[in-house]
Amino acid sequence: MATITRYPFVRHLRTAPTSHVVQLRGGAVRRSGTGLSFWFRPLTAVLSEVPVDDHELPLVARARTADLQEVTAQVTVSYRFEDPELVARRLDFGIDPGTGAWTASPLDQVAHLLGELASRHVMDALAGSTLREAISSGTGPLRARVTAALLADDRVAATGLRVLGARIGSVRADADLERALQTPAREQAQSEAERSTFERRALAVERERAIAENEMTNRIELAGREQQLVAQEGTNARARADEAAAAALIEARAHADRQRVLAAAAAEAARLQGEAEGAAESARMAAYADVPREVLLAVALRELAGNLPAIGQLTLTPDALTGALTALTAGRGE
Repeated sequence: MATITRYPFVRHLRTAPTSHVVQLRGGAVRRSGTGLSFWFRPLTAVLSEVPVDDHELPLVARARTADLQEVTAQVTVSYRFEDPELVARRLDFGIDPGTGAWTASPLDQVAHLLGELASRHVMDALAGSTLREAISSGTGPLRARVTAALLADDRVAATGLRVLGARIGSVRADADLERALQTPAREQAQSEAERSTFERRALAVERERAIAENEMTNRIELAGREQQLVAQEGTNARARADEAAAAALIEARAHADRQRVLAAAAAEAARLQGEAEGAAESARMAAYADVPREVLLAVALRELAGNLPAIGQLTLTPDALTGALTALTAGRGE
């Protein structure tokens, strides 16, 4: 909006760099330009301010497809005022010389014009497509057709506008209808998910089976090795037992031989000792043959006395002494 400063009998107008001002006086263009600043007389000046920056117009266009289904397209039209003087002549962009505000609603007129044109071109573009094609084909083809149609429209050029382009946000049908259209895709996606799950489970089962077979093979191999180990240990034990038995037999035979040799030696020693003792006894008896009886008796008594226990006290009675002397005397008389 232009900034107008009020003074007695005159006014001063200052515009933004993105505004084009057209001053008419007496039906002729007095000034025309962008970002102007000038003095004017409010009673004779007719002012129009046209923005020259880019504008965007969002709108919702409804259309019917070839299979008689209602769809809604989110459209955004970008435009600018290419010829501000022509726009000022075709649309009411006049401003109040006292406040600088528009006296009408020119942007609403532009929005109404472009909205109708864009909606009509969207309807024409979607009329030849089925609902599934309109929704699934994407927004690129529709955007290109609507943009080309707006650029070629004579009413846009005759108004002094320039359409920069059209963007299509989305093309959607009724919510229930969209859900019905999404059902096959959802079912297919669900089927793919279930198939992937089944394949993963089958792969897991196959891996578990391979692991079980590997474990069984390892167990069989270990059992075979254990059997070989047990057999080898039995063989080793038998060999050890045979060796121990042979060693024990050899030791027993050696012991028996030693005992036999020792017994023979002991017998020979006993025989020799007996012979020696017999010879000694014969010599002793031969020596005693010429010894008197009394001497032998005395020797016998001495031997007997040497083998008797110790006698602490001896009592001889007259009878015993008489008997002993009698026997002694009788022996000498013989």
